[in-house]
Amino acid sequence: MTRMTLLAASAAALAFATPAAAQTATAAPAGFRAEALVGWDHPGADGFHADGVLFGVGAGYDVAVTNTVSLGVDAEASDSTAKKDGVSTRRDLYAGGRVNFAVSPKANLYVKGGYTNARFRQSGFGSENLDGFRLGAGGQYSVGGKAYVGAEYRYSNYELGVDRHQVALTVGTRF
Repeated sequence: MTRMTLLAASAAALAFATPAAAQTATAAPAGFRAEALVGWDHPGADGFHADGVLFGVGAGYDVAVTNTVSLGVDAEASDSTAKKDGVSTRRDLYAGGRVNFAVSPKANLYVKGGYTNARFRQSGFGSENLDGFRLGAGGQYSVGGKAYVGAEYRYSNYELGVDRHQVALTVGTRF
């Protein structure tokens, strides 16, 4: 009887342990990534705001520092269709850092911040480049292999009282 009890207990332990062993551990995103982005752009200054479509490309590199946290660098070049009363937005360049938090084997959340430089053009007066900073937060979800989709909100603040709110949807891959 003791052997039968031991055999039954061992079989039960193996049956319950197998699904746990098959689960994938949550891991912080790491490595090189490249992505395309599209979204809503809302630049403005002193009560003057415009709306447009944001589009661009980004790249970055993340290094895992724990099992669920990684640190990364970001670079992005984007443009926008936002235009109002002869003032239009042009290219926007960004470089900064980010902290990623793995929340499941397929999803991570992040916060970011860094330097941004945007170009604005006014009809008849030419273009002006404005320096500033960007803060943002977002998430990414793996859709298979190394591909992911994501969403991000970001706020940029430039010289001369110009600011910008953006919501971006991303699609990318990790290498």
